[in-house]
Amino acid sequence: MKFESTPYNPWHHRVAVFVAFLTFVVIVAGALVTSEDAGLSVPDWPTSYGHILRLPPWVGGIVYEHSHRMIASVTGILTIVIAFWTLFSDRRRWMKYLGFAALATIVIQGILGGVTVLNFLPPAISTAHSAVGQTFFCIAVLIAVFTGRRWVEEAPSPIADNGHPKVLVLCLYTIAILYLQLVLGGMFRHRGMSWWPHVVNAVAVALILTWTSVRALISFPRIEAIRRPAALLLFTLMIQLLLGFAAFLTRVAWVGTQANNPMVISTVAHTSVGALLLAISFVLTIQVWRHAAVTRTQEVPEGRTIPA
Repeated sequence: MKFESTPYNPWHHRVAVFVAFLTFVVIVAGALVTSEDAGLSVPDWPTSYGHILRLPPWVGGIVYEHSHRMIASVTGILTIVIAFWTLFSDRRRWMKYLGFAALATIVIQGILGGVTVLNFLPPAISTAHSAVGQTFFCIAVLIAVFTGRRWVEEAPSPIADNGHPKVLVLCLYTIAILYLQLVLGGMFRHRGMSWWPHVVNAVAVALILTWTSVRALISFPRIEAIRRPAALLLFTLMIQLLLGFAAFLTRVAWVGTQANNPMVISTVAHTSVGALLLAISFVLTIQVWRHAAVTRTQEVPEGRTIPA
């Protein structure tokens, strides 16, 4: 990714932010479908009870499943808009690629959603559906960041990272461990795996995310673009650990897999905040890469030299 310039387009940015927000709503709706065991309430795809536009009977689990599909469809349409808007209005070549990467990702996400329904919710495909959905959410968040005024108009100010390991490396570890946790959690929720791998890996997640956040805050306290997502990552992690404990109690320790309000609320919140953790980690990573990934002596915009 090169630091190519493009004019700031406020409406492009606003629509990108809305797409990211709507994608988060899709994730919440999908978590509700799983927690309410409503995945097969609409047994056909891509139609709903044989129709594309007509609403099915608005009762029981159909409310959750069909609402999820409708919100996802609107998100898909807006993603097409963003992809072509970026193609014709953004001068940055890599942004054009990113726009169509978002479009390809949401198409794959929709296909996986259909396949998992047609095959009666196999755990592996359902988990892939969840993972691709959260990947699309991260791409949508990054597009919102890349179209923002600060990214477009402010020149990066490189600074040396003399620590070991580099903060950028820790950020990549963070993304990797979160994806592993996403897969383990998805397999558990879809009854393809026991709970204990997810819980054990949660310890590693907590350690690595804390290490990454604290290192970023200590190493770059004056770089707001790094400080804010690092602090937000640490704060969100604390919330996620509490929600994870609540979800474990309500789903495993107290009532097993029986659906009830405490279990649904805690599980949906835990899944949704997990998606936020992954997105924040991506934002932190690209900001560290932009502002602090200096590994050798290089020229900065002011003409000064920064030693590695």
